[in-house]
Amino acid sequence: MESSRQKVRCLVVDDEPLAIRLLKSHIEKVASLALVATSKNALQAMDVLRREQVDLMFLDIEMPEITGLDFLKTLTNPPKVIFTTAYRQYAAEGYDLDVIDYLVKPIPLDRFIRAVNRFFERTEKEGRMVTQVGVFMPDEKFIQIRDNKKIYRVFLRDILFVEGAGEYLKVHTTEKVFVTHEPMYEFETRLPGEKFMRIHKSYIAAISRITAFTNNSVHIRERDLPIGRSYKHIVMKRLV
Repeated sequence: MESSRQKVRCLVVDDEPLAIRLLKSHIEKVASLALVATSKNALQAMDVLRREQVDLMFLDIEMPEITGLDFLKTLTNPPKVIFTTAYRQYAAEGYDLDVIDYLVKPIPLDRFIRAVNRFFERTEKEGRMVTQVGVFMPDEKFIQIRDNKKIYRVFLRDILFVEGAGEYLKVHTTEKVFVTHEPMYEFETRLPGEKFMRIHKSYIAAISRITAFTNNSVHIRERDLPIGRSYKHIVMKRLV
């Protein structure tokens, strides 16, 4: 049996129980999809996104307190989204947010499958995932970074270091520097501890990219990055 980790992990966000049941039924009929959770509103969905890896979110637009449109705009690093709604007038704004598709309720199975196929086509074009016998699996380890209005896939092997810049982060890679609005402590949790380490309150370094170091700094390419006093002991322990 395929494990859910090998499948596209889905989240359904809808305040209507009947709509949730229908989408759950559709998802169960597609072998390459796995339902991670369902949420009745945006606040519940936010908690799920913090706890779970979600690849594809089926997001209702008309919900109490926060609409699906407004909720999506608050997310720094959202999964791919397929909007679900009973109202057609939101289609244009939905596509402005670069969603995969826009499904009008009640959602027939054949229309649902077409939307999922669009997700598969999009992820293949972006190179984010490869398909093996209908199952989507990561080809290499990467993280997604939102820079301006685009979300980039950045391979961990290409990251040199991360630099704090006020309310923003600069992610220095072998090819370019990405600027994203995300707290340093949250970004750090997305990096594997065996490959990256915090060396300063404003810097995270890729261990394999450090070519030289002193008691006060590490050298990565043309940059000397400071080692913070409170981080010195652990940094030296890992480098010496």
